[in-house]
Amino acid sequence: MNKELIVRSSSDAVDFALLKDGKLIELHKEEEKGTQFQVGDIFIAKIRKPVPGLNAAFVNVGYEKDAFLHYHDLGPNLSSLLKFIKLVSAGKVKDYSLKNFPFEPEINKDGAIADVLSANQSVLVQIVKEPISTKGPRISSEISLAGRYVVLVPFSDRVSVSQKIVSKEEKDRLKRLVQSIKPKGFGVIVRTVAEGKKVAELDKDLQNLMDRWSAMCKRLQTAHHPSKVLGELNKASSILRDVFNDTFTGIHVDDEELYLQTKDYLQEIAPDKASIVKHYQSKELPLFEKYHIERQIKTSFGRTVSMPKGAYLIIEHTEALHVIDVNSGNRSNKAQSQEETALEVNMIAAAEIARQLRLRDMGGIIVVDFIDMQNADNRKQLYDFLKEEMSDDKAKHKILPPSKFGLIQITRQRVRPEVAIKTREEDPNENGEIEAPIVIIDKITDNVERILKDHNKVVLNAHPFVAAYLTKGFPSVRTKWFFEHKKWVKIIPRDAYTYLEYHFFDKEGNEIKL
Repeated sequence: MNKELIVRSSSDAVDFALLKDGKLIELHKEEEKGTQFQVGDIFIAKIRKPVPGLNAAFVNVGYEKDAFLHYHDLGPNLSSLLKFIKLVSAGKVKDYSLKNFPFEPEINKDGAIADVLSANQSVLVQIVKEPISTKGPRISSEISLAGRYVVLVPFSDRVSVSQKIVSKEEKDRLKRLVQSIKPKGFGVIVRTVAEGKKVAELDKDLQNLMDRWSAMCKRLQTAHHPSKVLGELNKASSILRDVFNDTFTGIHVDDEELYLQTKDYLQEIAPDKASIVKHYQSKELPLFEKYHIERQIKTSFGRTVSMPKGAYLIIEHTEALHVIDVNSGNRSNKAQSQEETALEVNMIAAAEIARQLRLRDMGGIIVVDFIDMQNADNRKQLYDFLKEEMSDDKAKHKILPPSKFGLIQITRQRVRPEVAIKTREEDPNENGEIEAPIVIIDKITDNVERILKDHNKVVLNAHPFVAAYLTKGFPSVRTKWFFEHKKWVKIIPRDAYTYLEYHFFDKEGNEIKL
């Protein structure tokens, strides 16, 4: 398995594409002048008003809609945090290490918001969910600073280890190591990537986080309300921090400044891998075209998503949930029975659905209508396969077993707006919209694969633009068909056709119905 990160910079945004074996699995965009609210950012803000009916408070963080702070997101050591902020802001505390700071009693976990917070009170909060649709950011006052191997939690004393580390011996080893280097007054969460790491690496990561904590505390003395006192890393670094591992084979960046930043960060977290960062400088072919990302964006973000062997997904979005329908398409198959066909299509769909959830960053409730299967073993095989495919997804998620109706329900954490890209284009022949041309090319290729199983001589009539795309260059698309199927497809340009119209004919000139 090879992973590559492709970073494209423009005057107003930076795009990040994560590829797994050449296939696009994540797409992020960082707007230069866009939202100032990113998951992980820490703000000094003021309580607008507590709302006892919701047991929550609305907080002014500088967004057009107030942020929402629920009682359960306050953290048990809220009183200690509020006292610390007050003393630091007034310049009465110069030591930010917490080792000599007396903690206040923990708040009641079933208490009321009005008992602990009041209007106009200063509070330190962290963004846990970006503004989505008509809602303001969701925030927490239980602050945490994420590093490469550990997460630092001020005003805590707890050490916990990622549940994804399976070995009990390794969990105990990491817990002992962290207990020995943990600063007083801070809790630590050990991340999955810390598995097998030595104490020196964990300690270095911990010291970096302590430095960031101290730098943030210094800003509190002069910070106005509301303002950001600690920002997340730039997007390239935060993606690398969270997903980078030994399977990465390349990081390609087309902006020199961003290239140097990325190389420096990788030099810090994985010096032996720093050489995989490359500065892409070709003026002839844009970076996203070079790695076929634009093509994958066009074919992956529509309502209909094509899959191998003629199968496809229909993805619908409603206010309450997302619905995904799995279709086998009009495909011929060598499988012995309908059950085998259903299992094969469902397995292809499960892999594509896991990719689509990450790619679009779909969150909330997702209901998948797989093709019905009678065999209980097949249903379990599909369920286990879907869980395995989604195991790489860093967003918290839960998958329920198939229901009696063959539906699988998934909940997936939503912390930022869904990635929605318009894939339909203006129709040059008439008013309205058409599918992107590259989607039609993929459809034609699927049709050719099916038709050539039953016909030796096939003629394709298409608009001159499409015909030219299929026949020009070497190897052309048509030549690739020949190499794969050992059959030649004759292509005739037709001026009378609309832009994306095409028809197949057999050797007698009869149209082949699809």
